[in-house]
Amino acid sequence: MISSVGLEHYLDRVGVTGSNPVSPTMIKKTKYLFFFLLTSQFIFSQEYNFDKLNKYFDELEENNKFMGSVAVSKGDSLIFTRAIGYLDVEMNEKLNSKSKFRIGSISKTFTSVLILKSVEEGKINLDDTIENYFPDIPNSNKITVENLLSHRSGIFNFTDSSDYINYMLESKSREELIEIISNFDSSFKPGRRSSYSNSNYVLLTIILERIYSKNYSELLFDQIIKPLELKNTYYGGIIDTNDNEARSYTFAGKWLKQDETDPSVPLGAGGIVSNPTDLVKFSYLLFNGKILDKESLNKMIKINGQFALGLFNIPFYKKTGLGHTGGIDGFSSVFSAFRDDDIYYALNSNGTNFNNNDISIAVLSEIFEKPYEIPVFSNFEVNPKDLEKLIGSYSSKEIPLIIQVSVNNNVLIIQATGQPQISLNAIEKNLFKSEIVGAEFEFIPDENSFILRQNGARIKFEKND
Repeated sequence: MISSVGLEHYLDRVGVTGSNPVSPTMIKKTKYLFFFLLTSQFIFSQEYNFDKLNKYFDELEENNKFMGSVAVSKGDSLIFTRAIGYLDVEMNEKLNSKSKFRIGSISKTFTSVLILKSVEEGKINLDDTIENYFPDIPNSNKITVENLLSHRSGIFNFTDSSDYINYMLESKSREELIEIISNFDSSFKPGRRSSYSNSNYVLLTIILERIYSKNYSELLFDQIIKPLELKNTYYGGIIDTNDNEARSYTFAGKWLKQDETDPSVPLGAGGIVSNPTDLVKFSYLLFNGKILDKESLNKMIKINGQFALGLFNIPFYKKTGLGHTGGIDGFSSVFSAFRDDDIYYALNSNGTNFNNNDISIAVLSEIFEKPYEIPVFSNFEVNPKDLEKLIGSYSSKEIPLIIQVSVNNNVLIIQATGQPQISLNAIEKNLFKSEIVGAEFEFIPDENSFILRQNGARIKFEKND
């Protein structure tokens, strides 16, 4: 969540991650027929001085901390954009302001809009149950379309399954996805509580395709992309860098290319490609009533439990924005609308060695005149022989977690069970830090142990024999 101390929220990931804190899920932790022409254009404003913010991004780029792009608009005027890093590291191709990224679960906002448009057209009702579409799903006779939209269905999140990593790179038919989701037991009674589940939006995608007799990519183009003139937004396929599409990476001493989740798996839960400029434009048009009618928009933005319909609250100091986060493979994203201030913000990343939450806070702090600091990164160089002493498998008596420690290009790398690799920055000889997870690791080589400090906790890990 964006707040005065952090912008963390359900940063999603499809695949082995890396997004929003992270887990190997489609997130790990959005109209429309227009009856008029859109005449407003995004105009770059010159009223702001972004020298400090540009220096902030310069520092990130020089220290291999972030690859991606951000955009901010005031109303329909684009006031800031910046892209740093590489579209394709191997080919030495740089990102630019029009580069496109997989946006992960921000796709859910687009899908929610498509459903609400179908309600406006009388094709479906929010209180319809899903039994006619998915009779084999547990409680399908009690689960409503609105339950799916607000993550109150009780349907298990299929990307949390240990099997997900085994097929996420493979093509899946709609029938196969339905079968996978149907085989899980219900997590709770429909409507009882909120629990984020990518399964909900995969099923919503299939409902849309059935009621319109069109595939999702066509619906997205016909009802959102074409009328809104979103020139860099579409349903994704195999990444094509020749079309200015970014590959995704994790950092482990160097940028390492990530596998691509097959686009047939995430569907409207996480399969859309876009960029920050299109996302802030979409956000502005959505929240200013240019896509949905007033009744539909009011339904969409109403929080029920933790979530609205394809949206959730994102606080910043005393302000509250509405938006969504997303993550898939090595990509991570966020967009938020601060409607009272007419400010619209978006970030897309294809590689991070930093806490993207802090980047969002810096950008919004510049916009809203709050204090922030340009980061200073340590250039302390550790003797390779000293690093070798730290290599090994570590466990703790306090928590059931195994952490593997390795070295790559004279950089210390850690990997916790079921999590992606994370590179550590050397602060002193045996003291290391990760900005991504906000933790310090103090190694004690003579004792074959290290102390993990994170969020006020102090946990000792010892090397396994």
